Amino acid sequence: MKYKQLGRTGLYVSELCLGTMTLGGNADAGMWKAIGELGQKEANQLIARAVDEGINFIDTADIYSFGQSERVVGQALRDIGVPRSEIVLATKTAGVMGPKPNQQGASRGHIMDSVQRSLERLQVDHIDLYQIHANDSVTPIEETLRALDDLTRQGLVRYVGVSNWRAGKIGKALGFSEALHATRFETLQAYYSIAGRDVERELVPLVVEERMGLLVWSPLAGGLLSGKFGPGSQTEGGSRRTHFDFPPVDLERAWPCVAQMRVIAEARGVSVARIALAWLLAKPHVTSVIIGAKRVEQLEDNLGAVDLVLTDEELARLDAVSVLPPSYPDWMIGRQDAGRRPLPFKSDGSNQKRQEQ
Repeated sequence: MKYKQLGRTGLYVSELCLGTMTLGGNADAGMWKAIGELGQKEANQLIARAVDEGINFIDTADIYSFGQSERVVGQALRDIGVPRSEIVLATKTAGVMGPKPNQQGASRGHIMDSVQRSLERLQVDHIDLYQIHANDSVTPIEETLRALDDLTRQGLVRYVGVSNWRAGKIGKALGFSEALHATRFETLQAYYSIAGRDVERELVPLVVEERMGLLVWSPLAGGLLSGKFGPGSQTEGGSRRTHFDFPPVDLERAWPCVAQMRVIAEARGVSVARIALAWLLAKPHVTSVIIGAKRVEQLEDNLGAVDLVLTDEELARLDAVSVLPPSYPDWMIGRQDAGRRPLPFKSDGSNQKRQEQ
């Protein structure tokens, strides 16, 4: 397992993060039952196996099975006896947790209530990475940031992140944090897959510029890139994607990606899923890829992606088949900025002379 610096912080996390959306679902949890309903015993096995393989990063959220995922994760960490200091524990808030108006969002009130409940369910005294899970069009950004700053000062939260926000709003939040001398978002958790590269348009340039950690959710597009679907395969009726068609994917763009990955996978003797994960792990702007599983066998196959190094030729083929269609202003920027690319630094100043010519 390899470890990467979490954004600009001094914290290091495994390049694979164990996602826990499949834990705790039941017949009363609606869509969460379709995503996963693993009980405590199965969760203990998955988390123990992940930790044994070097994963030190676990991600959950209060909304996953309405708190049950957090409960299962907290109990699993106690059951397997892993020292608290060896696990980077991340959770999220802002999702809808009930029918009342203040049971959602990124207001001070909801954040302060939510963090206490998450700490209780996880059975810990602090959360390593606390993330705002959803956009809140009502609450001022300053209110959210002040609440998160208070939590870090109190020691209840160590770092904060954001998920599913637009680039412009994240940039505005970073500016507010600097002006207010408040804690800032150190990570972005975003959907990213070879079949869904929209994050590369605005969000990737932002996280690179601001040195934020990029955490990838749904790297297999909800199972669509597992190899069970698409050209040359049979759809498995019991698959999560059959019952919960999320995230949205342009199938006309996805199937050529699956077909190309299948060719490489067969030549390598590995699964299509492993190719999809390896493609993401090869991206220098990706900090950690969140993987989820219902079975230990699935987890072990995903873990194999860390040892799979795709060749430059294989990466070029995958990049080509999945390339984003041109959009404005990207195509105009590329045209106008062609002569303004940064030049490699040379100690003799020749790069400067070339620029001046």
